[in-house]
Amino acid sequence: MICKPLRDIQAWCEKTGHSYWEYVEQCEGPDIWDYLAEVWEVMQQAVQNGLEAEGILPGGLGIRRKASDYLIRAKGYGSSIKSRGMVYAFALAVSEENACGGKIVTAPTCGSCGVMPAVLYHLKDTREFRDSRILRALATAGLFGNVVHTNASVSGAEVGCQGEVGVACAMAAGAASQLFGGTPAQIEYAAEMGLEHHLGLTCDPVCGLVQIPCIERNAFAAARALDANTFSNFSDGKHRVSFDQVVEVMRQIGNDLPSLYKETSEGGLAKKYGE
Repeated sequence: MICKPLRDIQAWCEKTGHSYWEYVEQCEGPDIWDYLAEVWEVMQQAVQNGLEAEGILPGGLGIRRKASDYLIRAKGYGSSIKSRGMVYAFALAVSEENACGGKIVTAPTCGSCGVMPAVLYHLKDTREFRDSRILRALATAGLFGNVVHTNASVSGAEVGCQGEVGVACAMAAGAASQLFGGTPAQIEYAAEMGLEHHLGLTCDPVCGLVQIPCIERNAFAAARALDANTFSNFSDGKHRVSFDQVVEVMRQIGNDLPSLYKETSEGGLAKKYGE
């Protein structure tokens, strides 16, 4: 994919009347839809597998799978809490599948794989979006992820968890905004908020496993992505700090982070666990 700064792509969309997903299609060709259909199928299957599974996650921490319990409890609440609980359950399901070596989609990484499926699965389930629209939202999400990958990093080892869960949140927020009819400016704003409000997030998993705090972070980031979509769609899309600027700040913060907080089990939460 030809990945310019997001501002250039947004300007092209606003000038031509095209959407972000149409830019992706022009760059990648029509075969992109077959690929994204496979991605979407794997995401859905990961949610379903995770919701059905129970037991202890491997690795020695003794953490029980929670997704199925969260799903059951969510169904017992009224609409607002039920909706949020279902999002949690879907994100936990995929993240727990990852922790058990199941098949997932790196969106953009294994450690942040629960965010995108949770948001899209939830919106399809509650809003009955057609798969064709979900695939277009995936294309948009991939575009935003590619901008970060090209101009900064999505690696926890390089920039901390802001590059993993933060970017996943941005991708999911942009995808959700598109599904709800956001303009290019509103979609960019949603993605910008998703990343901005994860700036500085460290990568310090307990025992080096993608479990504590990684699994919970996926659930919270999925919820935050939906909030970013709502906030941006209340606006006209105008805001002071652009997505490109946040990407650059994220890169700078990642460079400044001590190595103890970049995909190690030697600092932060990992060091405090068990004291």
